[in-house]
Amino acid sequence: ARMHPAVAPLRELRHSLGEMRLFSDLAVGSDGRNRCLLSPFSSITGRNKPSNAKFIFGPSAWLRSLVKPGPGRAVAYVDWSQQEFGIAAALSDDPLMMAAYQSGDPYLAFAKQAGVVPVDATKGSHPMERDQFKACVLAVQYGMGEDSLAMRIGQPVLRARELLRLHRETYKVFWAWSDGALDYAMLHSKLWTVFGWTLHVGDKPNPRSLRNFPMQANGAEMLRLACCLAVERGIRVCAPVHDALLIEAPLETLDTAIADTQAAMAEASEIVLSGFRLSTDAEIYRYPDRYMDKRGAKMWETVWQIVEDLETNTNQQDSPTPWTSAA
Repeated sequence: ARMHPAVAPLRELRHSLGEMRLFSDLAVGSDGRNRCLLSPFSSITGRNKPSNAKFIFGPSAWLRSLVKPGPGRAVAYVDWSQQEFGIAAALSDDPLMMAAYQSGDPYLAFAKQAGVVPVDATKGSHPMERDQFKACVLAVQYGMGEDSLAMRIGQPVLRARELLRLHRETYKVFWAWSDGALDYAMLHSKLWTVFGWTLHVGDKPNPRSLRNFPMQANGAEMLRLACCLAVERGIRVCAPVHDALLIEAPLETLDTAIADTQAAMAEASEIVLSGFRLSTDAEIYRYPDRYMDKRGAKMWETVWQIVEDLETNTNQQDSPTPWTSAA
């Protein structure tokens, strides 16, 4: 689906059909609220691990459009921008990586720092290069090799190898820190977060997971702290979602609620990252609009068009024919 977008709708359909059984398990109360156990600290990284069958953000992305604010209210999805990249930059104290994050577009900044695009390049002028460097950044975060990256960007392995080489050469400080963390984990059988959540390395260590642990686990610490700060400031937090908070507020106080949430998330990032602040974005959905994940928008529209067609056909079949009404 990544290499051939034309088959993406088929992939989404197959995935959705496989999860239709989850409908009856969503934990929705009589008041229309979805409440379930978030299972904090259930994953190795300390991130929440709610049941995919019970949590609205567990199944396919299009089902999230079941989330809808009530009359006179709105919901806002406030998430950290490129959280894992920012955490890696701050923890490794890599000046180029931190500068790339603070530029607002770390992917294009990476391409500029590597000398592949001119310093005045923009997202509009060099979209292909930006997309490839973005894929490279994500590949490093997820521990992808050159073969997987090549498939992701639809380019030869040689191009993927070159992108990974540029990442290592550009962010040498980060890679020295990452290599050091991996070596320490292998030698001492443990790693830990800023607040002390510890990973104990077993007899079958996964180097990719060990490299990624500091970003994921400190991201979990950051999210928990942001939840505490937001609730203490009177924000109605509907749900923590990986690197975001879904909040709810009356329309008349929505702007203040969003600003307070972003301030809480910025403060949480500064506490975890020793003063380095991560930025946030906010997507707003006011009544009568629904929450909409762009990855599931087409599927949601398709499903409801089918429902409307079925209802129309049913009504037509139930209506009396002319000769029946005349009789």
